[in-house]
Amino acid sequence: MRHDSMSWQDVRNLYKVSDMNAADNTAELIRQRILAMPAGQAFTPKSLLACGTRAAVDQTLSRLVKAGFIERLARGVFVQPEVSRFVGKVAPSPQNVAETLARATGDVVQVHGAEAARRLELTTQVPSQPIFATSGPSKRIRMGRMEIRLQHVCQRKLALAGRPAGLALAAMWYLGKNEVTPGLVEKIRHKLGASEFEVLKAAVSSMPAWMSDVLFRSERMTNHG
Repeated sequence: MRHDSMSWQDVRNLYKVSDMNAADNTAELIRQRILAMPAGQAFTPKSLLACGTRAAVDQTLSRLVKAGFIERLARGVFVQPEVSRFVGKVAPSPQNVAETLARATGDVVQVHGAEAARRLELTTQVPSQPIFATSGPSKRIRMGRMEIRLQHVCQRKLALAGRPAGLALAAMWYLGKNEVTPGLVEKIRHKLGASEFEVLKAAVSSMPAWMSDVLFRSERMTNHG
């Protein structure tokens, strides 16, 4: 006898096909989104949630790792490797990884004061380990043979994070009141330039008394020099 209506098995099979098509579409959306990223840029699953549910994103990323399309750098951090014809795969910088994690969690991140002082040429010492200050919890991230440390600090130490004046603030916190002299502040002024140095001065409310005092003395010497 002929039935015009669909059986329950037909309905189930139809939903299975529909689910498979949806999963394929999600996977392709994720693949295209990753291809659009700069090679070597770290990313987290959160940046792909516009493509599908968290479960679908996690499942697709797991498959792409197995296929060799992307690599898992650390828990919850992935990358489509940048390949150099000279050295092969190029790993993303520790700062790229730290900033990617910060974007995913909504935390603020800044290079450690030791690295900030080196970048501003206030010291020649090179930190032996990549350390970053963060508004989030302290944690350690293993990336191959390298360990990246995120160290929780108070909010005022991150007042200018992400800009040159923030490097200067971090460097001064690190060097401390015995080394931060009016002469060192003049070096910072020269490195930052006039406009960015004004940004640093405007953040005086985020500085301890000894730091703002040194800035004041440096300004007085400059104005009367």
